Amino acid sequence: MDLIYVLFIIAAGVVGVISTSLFQRSKSRDVKPSPKEHEADKEAAVNEGRAKAKEIILDAKDKALEIKGKAEEDARKIKEQALSQEKELAVKRAELSAKEKEIAEKARTLKTAKELIEKKKEEVENAHKKKQEELERITSLSKEEAKNELLKSFENELTEEKGKKIKEMEEELKKRSDDAAKEILVQAMRFGATDYVAEYTTSKVKLPDEDMKGRIIGKEGRNIHAFEELTGVDLDLDSSPGEIIVSSFDAVRRQVAKIALERLIADGRIQPAKIEEIVSKTKEEVEKIMYKAGDELCHKVGAYNVPKDLVQMLGKFKYRFSYGQNMIEHTLEETRIGIAIAHELGANIDVVRMGCLFHDLGKVVSDDEGTHVELGVKLLKKHGIDKNIIDCVAEHHEDKAFSSVESAIVNLADHISGARPGARAEDYESYVERLQALEDAAMSFDGVEKAYAVSAGREVRVFVSPDQVDDYSTKLLAREIAKKIELEQTYPGIVEVIVIRETRATETAK
Repeated sequence: MDLIYVLFIIAAGVVGVISTSLFQRSKSRDVKPSPKEHEADKEAAVNEGRAKAKEIILDAKDKALEIKGKAEEDARKIKEQALSQEKELAVKRAELSAKEKEIAEKARTLKTAKELIEKKKEEVENAHKKKQEELERITSLSKEEAKNELLKSFENELTEEKGKKIKEMEEELKKRSDDAAKEILVQAMRFGATDYVAEYTTSKVKLPDEDMKGRIIGKEGRNIHAFEELTGVDLDLDSSPGEIIVSSFDAVRRQVAKIALERLIADGRIQPAKIEEIVSKTKEEVEKIMYKAGDELCHKVGAYNVPKDLVQMLGKFKYRFSYGQNMIEHTLEETRIGIAIAHELGANIDVVRMGCLFHDLGKVVSDDEGTHVELGVKLLKKHGIDKNIIDCVAEHHEDKAFSSVESAIVNLADHISGARPGARAEDYESYVERLQALEDAAMSFDGVEKAYAVSAGREVRVFVSPDQVDDYSTKLLAREIAKKIELEQTYPGIVEVIVIRETRATETAK
């Protein structure tokens, strides 16, 4: 467009130059030129016009080139600008697309949040409704009932927090428990460490002369039979020269028999009536001695208001030994240890005190059957002792799971007192002899194949031949074995006889 405009100007310029040249020439002459001259002038003017036109054309070309160059430059700039704008537009489109995605994502998030808010709102409304119903219900409660409901609500809310706190405390306690436990046990054992006294099942009474043995036996053995029947002991006059051996697992009976026999020997009048009189008086004196010993034991451990019957039973510990350890010393030692541990652990000291004091009470119960734990629990229940104390006695050998920390302390104190070095001794030879005697007593009956004394001699298991002993005879056999053991042997506590009859049928597939 610009080029056409330039050519138009050039053409106009050329015509204008020629016209001007011709006009000037005709004007310079006043006279009319001749045809030749006119032709020559015309030609000269045309040449001049051409020359001028060339100049104009050259200028115009230069101008056109300049305009073209400028136009191309402008076009290039416009193109570059267009490309730049196109790039910017592409970037803008990408940004816009990203914005659209972000807005869409936000819309989805907003929708989810809105749904969650609606759900929460619904939950809050339901909770509010429940609270209103609860409040309506509480308004009909008494002050104490409303207080309990409120405390229960707080407790439920704090359960998680309490759980975290308890876990933290447990982890902290685990780190310190080993050292603390060792220190507590060492401090508690300082209260023990008493000497042990060897356990005996026999006592010896010196004789002034050998003739006294005959007087003690009496005519046809009536004196010795009366004495053994009244005291419940066995007298051995042959084993040791110059001495009479009084044998019994019941230390109280043995002590009564020893003192009574010494008095009879000193008196010299040995006859059934005198024996009965002295044995009766001796029993009364020993009962008083035992009551005093039981009362002293209670005062030493700080136990007061104990029923008199239980004080009397505790006094029997004076003459009772367990694995070479005197029961009063063991009970006193265990109670001191248990109280020390209870102090350290913040347990109920009174429950531990009484639990340790009564834990072996069943060992001196002789008129009933059962383990010393069962007999002790039964006796304590009879006297209305607190259940927590009875639980300590029932659980001190872990026959039942511990129901309280006090029960665990009584168990631990018992173990420390009994298991520490030097606390106990045992006559293994007599122990083995007693077990062998129990087995031999069972094996002496027809139809018995095997017999085993178990549970430290508290139980005898007898296996019989099914061909010789039928089901109906097993009960009778058990009774006869138990009666033989009662008549011929001495033993602590009770012995349970269990007769087992087993029938087997065997065939071979060919």
